[in-house]
Amino acid sequence: MTTSGRRLRFDSLQQEAFLNLWRTYDRLRCEEDALFEQYQLTAQQYNALRLLRAKHPEPVATLALQSRLVSRAPDITRMIDRLEERGWIARQRPPENRRLVLLNLTPAGIALLDSLAEPVRACSERQLGHLTAKQLKELVRLLELARDPYEEEDGPWKPSRES
Repeated sequence: MTTSGRRLRFDSLQQEAFLNLWRTYDRLRCEEDALFEQYQLTAQQYNALRLLRAKHPEPVATLALQSRLVSRAPDITRMIDRLEERGWIARQRPPENRRLVLLNLTPAGIALLDSLAEPVRACSERQLGHLTAKQLKELVRLLELARDPYEEEDGPWKPSRES
């Protein structure tokens, strides 16, 4: 890797890999941020809405949603508050367990996701469309391999064993 003809130096191959991963995430995230900014939405909020849609019309418990998010959401309650304020989700507490919070998409949330479908697809194409299907599959495999020791054993992001 060079910058203005100079080679970047790393303390180890692991550091070089990690910093390249971080840099790649930062570059790709810029495309995503520009898209979601138009909707006054964060990528994390979009991810939550997308996960709720996958279960719709069934409600999803807050903790179940939190465990499926792409990145950690330390303040899931605040994120849910914002989505509810915008009218994109509804929150309910079952009478038999008032500590449980169930979430569901509203018609406005579904409409938002419908309007985002094509722009999100186009964003993904801009981010990684220059790679072949074979390269993308290998990238996914390597990322899963790198992440595997840090995933919860029964978590939704744990790579399958046949990968």
